[in-house]
Amino acid sequence: MFKELVSVPFVYRIAVKRALTGYVLNQGDGSVKIVVEGEKKNIDDFLEVLKNDKPPISKYTSINVKFMNYRGEFSTFKIKKSKKKTKKSGISYIPPDIAICKECLHELFDPNDRRYLYPFIACSICGPRFTIIFDLPYDRDKTTMVDFPLCPECAREYEDPLDRRFHAQVIACPVCGPKMVLCDKNGEVIDDEEPLKTAGKLIDEGYILAIRGIGGTHIATKTTEDDPVLTLRERRRRPWQPFAIMAPDINVVRSFAEVSKVEEELLTSFRRPIVALKKSDEYYLSEWISPGLHTIGVMLPYSGFHYMLFRYTKEPAVIMTSGNLPREPMAITNEDALKRLRNIADYFLLHNRRIYQRCDDSVIRVVDGLPKFLRRSRGYVPEPIILPFKSSVVVLGTGPELRVTGAVLLEDRCFLTQHIGDVEILETLEFLKESLFHMMKLTRVKKPDIIACDLHPLFLTTRLAKELAEQWNIDVVKVQHHFAHMVKLLVEHKIPLDENIVCIVADGVGYGLDGKPWGGEIFVGSYNWFERRGHLEPQPMPGGDLAAKYPARMVAGILSKVLSMEELREILLDKCIKGFKKGEIELNIVLSQISKKINLTETTSAGRVLDAISALLGICFERTYEGEPAMRLESIATLGDPSKAKVTVSIEQDGGTYVINTTNILLDVLEESKKARREHVAAAAQEALAKGLVSAAINIAMEEGIKIIGFSGGVAYNEVITKTIRKEVEKYKLKFISHRLLPPGDGGISAGQTVATAMGYR
Repeated sequence: MFKELVSVPFVYRIAVKRALTGYVLNQGDGSVKIVVEGEKKNIDDFLEVLKNDKPPISKYTSINVKFMNYRGEFSTFKIKKSKKKTKKSGISYIPPDIAICKECLHELFDPNDRRYLYPFIACSICGPRFTIIFDLPYDRDKTTMVDFPLCPECAREYEDPLDRRFHAQVIACPVCGPKMVLCDKNGEVIDDEEPLKTAGKLIDEGYILAIRGIGGTHIATKTTEDDPVLTLRERRRRPWQPFAIMAPDINVVRSFAEVSKVEEELLTSFRRPIVALKKSDEYYLSEWISPGLHTIGVMLPYSGFHYMLFRYTKEPAVIMTSGNLPREPMAITNEDALKRLRNIADYFLLHNRRIYQRCDDSVIRVVDGLPKFLRRSRGYVPEPIILPFKSSVVVLGTGPELRVTGAVLLEDRCFLTQHIGDVEILETLEFLKESLFHMMKLTRVKKPDIIACDLHPLFLTTRLAKELAEQWNIDVVKVQHHFAHMVKLLVEHKIPLDENIVCIVADGVGYGLDGKPWGGEIFVGSYNWFERRGHLEPQPMPGGDLAAKYPARMVAGILSKVLSMEELREILLDKCIKGFKKGEIELNIVLSQISKKINLTETTSAGRVLDAISALLGICFERTYEGEPAMRLESIATLGDPSKAKVTVSIEQDGGTYVINTTNILLDVLEESKKARREHVAAAAQEALAKGLVSAAINIAMEEGIKIIGFSGGVAYNEVITKTIRKEVEKYKLKFISHRLLPPGDGGISAGQTVATAMGYR
């Protein structure tokens, strides 16, 4: 018995090759039953190949083998029809989308193959899965491929157990499969027998194309000239946020970016994520692809039409960014793409295969040698996170507000949805709801026992949780944002239920137990409880949320503690006036707010401190996308040496709680900026913040006799801060844990919510 996904055709082929008889059966509960009869040496060889030579997507979590006396029951080896009903004790495996395999890629460019230059080429071990599935078990009639009846030749392959396309649910060919068309922005079909060839030429000419792909629509244009990129930025209303690009192969990627062994393995894996790579010294693409950053997001082709596009374009790489307007979900139908993207794209490359579930590309950055998800989506979803316990209740998690995923937890698994995005409008909220319901359907959950959500009372995700709880007559548990960060780290590392950890959680903002915005926290706790034992110094946010968008306001708030209003005004006029949209008039209003203590929310956010440093050094004065000031600060800091600027940090105790002084950090940044290069000051400031957090965490661990210190939250994407914290923890012979399976940022919050709730947190 095999638990998890086993390729049934693969089992058949290796059994027949070894003259074994019996059968293989997908039991519909996440397990596969295999019964074989034959010579002992052939069975042993069969098991060896089954374990070690499996297709890339096959995944076994346990293998139970039982030998019995020979009965001579079977004369052939058969594939029995999948069981339709799921056992109560099991959970069906749901396959993710898989990049085109080497065999299909070879056939794609083989003039003698009948699928020569057919963009939808796929087989039993590659092609779309999650994005086309209606229901389980994974059979053709439960996918959008049901719209394409098989031609006689495809039917023959589909029915032949020895064929690579045996029971390949995505099987298709030019005769019976989906087709692509090229349209103008008005939806008029351009009469063209080679739409992909024309699309490649249009990209070379600097046009912007909308390309409907596997899990949604991409926007594509050339990368070697500034004008098309700037035009795309203007049309998409995305002035600074980086665009992802696609390159044809790893050698081309190396021509403009540095690629480590870990990064190469990620790029070339069957999952094909976007990987944030460091730009090389020979970088020659447009700087406007990822302006102000030292990294660029790169992925390799993962479908036949991607490879064909590079056959027809001269560009070394092509921008391939999500086809949506700010805050909206990605377009997935031809009609929706034409309607919503007509003011962005000049031409549309479309096809007639339905996308049942939109699924953005996954994004990963290697930090301190380990891969970290910025976005866990295509290629990984809906593979579950395996829990170190078995839950007696089914929990639904609705996530936070930004970079949201939802989650369904049942038994010993947590299934996260694909990347949803920022749930600030009703369209995205509906996308979250649909994705949760689809995940419940696939996992055979009719209704959860309880719902978990964020503590913030005004989030749309909190509202959704309340509405669903009323509909199902179940309870809602509100989980504090940073505690959810900590719990997702616990479950990822399978920390024993009776072991406590110290966890540093640093991010932009999360609703605290006191109703104030937290974001630089040190907790002690486990799966169902936590105690706040340390935090960054509370700092005023003049104008509330405006201080998150315009970080010069944070500079004003922090330095107002140690400078007179006149001194502060002079410094802000000199260093940060660009951060006040209405210039000196707005600056005077902000200073008046501070002096009169009007609209001054206090925050312990690490993100806001990093933003303030960024503004004070003249790096970024307006946040146009989440994390921008801190990300651009990090990029400048990569050029610096922290030893060449003196930025110190001090820690105080307030009733047993450690408080890291961030006012002095900013004051040192101000003083050092007068005599040291800003890249050195930026590097020193990041290091000081990290040392403040980790010093307090180590003190707490020593006091409590705790051996593990974790690091979670959006700031954990920062290479220098992560590395500094890890080195300090290990210096004291303590264990350091960080994320690999779940995003350090808010994309993993739903997992933490559901696990904490399942473990009894209230």
